Amino acid sequence: MSPTDAVQRPRTGVLAFAGIALIGAVAYSLWPAASLQAPSSNQPREQRSGAGVGASAQGPLEVRLEDLKQPPPEPGGEGRNPFRFYVKPPPPAPPPPVVKPPDPVVDTGPPPPPQPPPIPLKFIGTMEQGKKKVAIFSDGRGVPVYGSEGELVLGQYRVVRIGIESVVMEYADGKGRQTIPMRG
Repeated sequence: MSPTDAVQRPRTGVLAFAGIALIGAVAYSLWPAASLQAPSSNQPREQRSGAGVGASAQGPLEVRLEDLKQPPPEPGGEGRNPFRFYVKPPPPAPPPPVVKPPDPVVDTGPPPPPQPPPIPLKFIGTMEQGKKKVAIFSDGRGVPVYGSEGELVLGQYRVVRIGIESVVMEYADGKGRQTIPMRG
């Protein structure tokens, strides 16, 4: 095999492919137009004979020129322009609510006396002395303070009840009762 044979084989293959493509393009351009509809094979033979050529099975088409001379219908809305984008305006605002005059103020008397300030002690635990339960408090300044039910602590606060996790205390005059939870 000579070197010229190796060069000519690819050329002949390319030329053969180009020739087939050219024949296919010519055949496609000469083929009958696809716009004409082929008759359906499901119709009887009498209906298929002239269906794709422009005539119908019922006869030629009828054009009524008098219908074209009718006046156009009136437009639907006022100020309508079909060539312009338009956003519908929002509906009108509801009428303002009727304002009633305020009810007369009824005097209930003097305001109640202010509540005493919270008790500044922290309940940090309990202990038992014999059969008596004693609560341990801290005021955050120094040594813990002890008190049992009914006793005064720091001369200002009375211990009302000692529970498992809280203590109920009040001021010495009986006002301002508070429950203090245990914070260890």
